[in-house]
Amino acid sequence: MRPTFSQNYSRRSFIGTSASAAFAFTFLPSRVFGANDRLRIAGVGVGGKGSGDIDQAGTLGDVVALCDCDDTKLDAKLKKFPGARTFHDFRKMFDAMEGKVDAVTISTPDNTHAIAAALAIKRGIHVYVQKPMTHDVWEARWLRDLSRKHKVATQMGNQGTAENGLRHGVEVIRAGAIGPVREIHVWTNRPVWPQAPSVIARPADRPVIPSTVHWEQFIGPAPMRPYHPSYHPFAWRGWWDFGTGALGDMGCHTANLPFMALKLEHPTALRAESETLNRETYPGWATVHYEFPARGDMPAVKMTWYEGKLPDGKKNLPPLDLFHGEKPSDSGSLMVGDKGVMYSPSDYGASWKLLPGDRFAEMPNPTPMLARNGKGDQGMKDEWVAAIRGGPKAFSNFEYSSLLTETILLGNVAIRAGVPLVWDGPKFRFTSGGREATQFLRRDYRRGWHA
Repeated sequence: MRPTFSQNYSRRSFIGTSASAAFAFTFLPSRVFGANDRLRIAGVGVGGKGSGDIDQAGTLGDVVALCDCDDTKLDAKLKKFPGARTFHDFRKMFDAMEGKVDAVTISTPDNTHAIAAALAIKRGIHVYVQKPMTHDVWEARWLRDLSRKHKVATQMGNQGTAENGLRHGVEVIRAGAIGPVREIHVWTNRPVWPQAPSVIARPADRPVIPSTVHWEQFIGPAPMRPYHPSYHPFAWRGWWDFGTGALGDMGCHTANLPFMALKLEHPTALRAESETLNRETYPGWATVHYEFPARGDMPAVKMTWYEGKLPDGKKNLPPLDLFHGEKPSDSGSLMVGDKGVMYSPSDYGASWKLLPGDRFAEMPNPTPMLARNGKGDQGMKDEWVAAIRGGPKAFSNFEYSSLLTETILLGNVAIRAGVPLVWDGPKFRFTSGGREATQFLRRDYRRGWHA
């Protein structure tokens, strides 16, 4: 059965027309924890980024359960949290730990984010999910609606959101320092893993599954395929079935500053150019064009995403004249206003400058409207736990991050569809290009992997 979506969602209902109102409210979860109540925390996916996530969350409560499909990752983390129960399958973990877990971090490959999060949310468990929040566009809307229904505190792990530099940048843009913004450009150094054009088909050899790897649990809701180290533990990001490519990996980081600063809502049109597609891996390069309508007194804006290297071997970048003589960073963003440009040479929007420099000799310093954090990734967990305890919603909660994720992942849909798209976000449908694109909004889950 397909869950129904509440229609007419507007990000302005969360961000608001004034920055001071954006986060200055109290969130009341289904259960409020007192100052002395110890949170019982589980970690799903505890290697790689998940290792840091559960370590940071573990400073704020008791880690009672750990889950990973790889025993090497699980055993290493158990040394830090020896009192935790261990599992290879998060479905079994949630069943076995019913009523014994208050909050969970989810840092698995992208294809299992939504299933693990949904199983937790339906049990009233507060969730912290690594970016991108989901593998599919549909899943992001689904998790947002589930979190509303079950009143859980949520946070997506795009750690730049906690940086004071990003929050200051939001205020500077909203104060009009560079004037009305009509263009955004975002680029990345990804992919940094094997995918097209060097990898366009599944490997032919069939190595034995290592005794430490539980392959069924790695595959999750994706179609079953034989084990190969080309997928686990790292290179899954470049495969359609498991990852979300360069755009999914970094878009929720690098587009975060402009998305928040400009109060972006649903894009209304998209089109993409890319290397010739194959059925298995993401293309070696792609450029995605988004169009957003006017928002209040903010004009319509176009955003362009750049990834990979072009056929001539050059890095896919915005027009160089937009940098006003600055050297383009490996990853970053540009907001082009009528009076100047905000250039962030950072994945996370934590640092930025206004260009051209001679026009902005003095740094604009509008009255702070957003609460400061400044603790990066740990700060993301601090805000999430504060929300669990009845405080303000975390900055990247699912009201915000679901729409950011939807927007980013719609870019992958545009790449796959190969035609211009017109999108009706509130009604979750394409009004042009839908025949080619709708099939890419959500997957069919493998039997047994539903929430």
